[in-house]
Amino acid sequence: MVGTKFLDAVLSKNMATTPKVHSSGNKGRSRISIFVIIALCCFFYLLGVWQKSGSGKGDGYAMEMNKQQVNCNFSPSLDFESHHKYVASVESSEPKAKVFEPCDAKLTDYTPCQEQDRAMKFPRENMIYRERHCPPEEEEKLRCLIPAPNGYTTPFPWPKSRDYVYYSNVPFKSLTVEKANQNWVEYQGNVFKFPGGGTMFPQGADAYIDELARVIPIADGTVRTALDTGCGVASWGAYMLKRNVLPMSFAPRDNHEAQVQFALERGVPAIIGVLGSIKLPYPPRSFDMAQCSRCLIQWASNDGIYLKEVDRVLRPGGYWVLSGPPINWKTYYKTWKRTKEDLEAEQTRIEDLAKSLCWEKKYEKGDIAIFRKKINAKSCKRKSANYCEASDDDNLWYKKMETCVTPFPEVESPTEVAGGELKKFPARLYDVPPRVRNGEVPGVTPESYEEDSKLWKKHVAAYKKSIRLLGTTRYRNIMDMNAGLGGFAAAMESSKLWVMNVVPIIAEKTLGIIYERGLIGMYHDWCEGFSTYPRTYDLIHASGLFKLYDNKCEFEDILLEMDRILRPEGMVIVRDEVDVINKVMKIAGGMRWDVKMVDHEDGPLVPQKILIAMKQYWVAAAAASNSTDR
Repeated sequence: MVGTKFLDAVLSKNMATTPKVHSSGNKGRSRISIFVIIALCCFFYLLGVWQKSGSGKGDGYAMEMNKQQVNCNFSPSLDFESHHKYVASVESSEPKAKVFEPCDAKLTDYTPCQEQDRAMKFPRENMIYRERHCPPEEEEKLRCLIPAPNGYTTPFPWPKSRDYVYYSNVPFKSLTVEKANQNWVEYQGNVFKFPGGGTMFPQGADAYIDELARVIPIADGTVRTALDTGCGVASWGAYMLKRNVLPMSFAPRDNHEAQVQFALERGVPAIIGVLGSIKLPYPPRSFDMAQCSRCLIQWASNDGIYLKEVDRVLRPGGYWVLSGPPINWKTYYKTWKRTKEDLEAEQTRIEDLAKSLCWEKKYEKGDIAIFRKKINAKSCKRKSANYCEASDDDNLWYKKMETCVTPFPEVESPTEVAGGELKKFPARLYDVPPRVRNGEVPGVTPESYEEDSKLWKKHVAAYKKSIRLLGTTRYRNIMDMNAGLGGFAAAMESSKLWVMNVVPIIAEKTLGIIYERGLIGMYHDWCEGFSTYPRTYDLIHASGLFKLYDNKCEFEDILLEMDRILRPEGMVIVRDEVDVINKVMKIAGGMRWDVKMVDHEDGPLVPQKILIAMKQYWVAAAAASNSTDR
């Protein structure tokens, strides 16, 4: 029972062993008397449990194990050192659930909606072939477990992970050759080292950010959320985290292998994505700033569609940074093998387009240009624009980009921030967001928002009592699969971790509220694969997700996707109704997860339960030998 003891060690509170009832009545006792005695015992036992729970002030979780047995054999400590050996599956006395076999070892980096073979079948214009293209038929979906590569090692803890990644986890050296003179990444023995450089910041990301900070108020909490388009290995985002700025970085899965995989392995928020033909999965007015550092996006082409998409997601008063072509063309035109006239014309088109979007150029020096978006339409003077028609602004999933201009929300005075002014972070984390104050999200009021925040503080406090290292660097990359108003992420907020808040497309469109709190996230459909590589999250949280998707798609497909993106020895917390938890637990029993169901923090009489699971450590070589043994 190695796996069960391993999971037990994560849970910090010991529970009293469930008392056993011994029945030894004499032969003359009637069946009715026996029944009455048993009923009374059960009644007083439940009454005692209820009283112990304190009616909302419980001091621990009740453990519900197979056949209602309680395992009180807690290990005194948990070893979180790097593992290299296969940990055997837990044997159970229950009838065995469906066993999911390991996938072929060549699928260790399988990303279902960004697979290269499928991508090459789509048009190359507007980067369509680099966008999401998921397996179209049900029978094409893999129903096996994606193995970790042989030699997989627990990543370095933050902040060391910012600078070092194990080669065995991301065994791709092409960037060390292609970007050898740009200070991106170096290969040293069994690790990659990330010096913090980049194509446009050879002196390092810190020096580059210092220059931006001369114009952009990065230090005082005004800028909290930042978008990095074409992020490379996300060194800019990695060093923005040091300034308490939360980046959302993206890059396509292209011939530069594993850029986003490197970013996530380093502990930096990132997804596989591209500015192509489909809208980005973020609501309007999400980001306080955005930047392109030699991202090579043709900003002035296609009627400025890409810059208009950045404008859509940029908050009024937000900043846009462009470093790289065509900025500083007088110095680099020969290196770029373009004429002065061509580059000057491109920069002029970008600046004209920026003016039409109500952006003002605030700075240009060397390789960097900085623009600021006006705070409202009244504060800018522009000619008539092709405004987008009023629509559901958060209905974004697979929606085509538009060449129209996203209008500012209406204001009453030239000094009013369109959409509402935000407090500086961290005050904005719990301040009532403008979208809530303005009644933009149906059913969400200031009162219900504040109540939700209180509830999640309570839930997270209970999680931390049971999962000993929750809130430490052991769980750095965290995902909330059904984020709601972002209460879980807000309660978890710490420089030691970050949370990807995912709002399912079939749920209420609350992602704008999450961004106004100074958190990050995206819209997604959990009937499809997520835009990330395998093994990129340390902990996955899902509250009410399976009930939401009941009869929408198969639970096992969602669980297999969770397993794909979860690191070995990563944790899963599922909070849902007891019948849903039972279905999930049955499937998870065949997935090399060690699982336990625990009671709601308010006691066993609450129908909502929590499933806590740990993914076992196993790798491709071990999987192959294990399959042979079977």
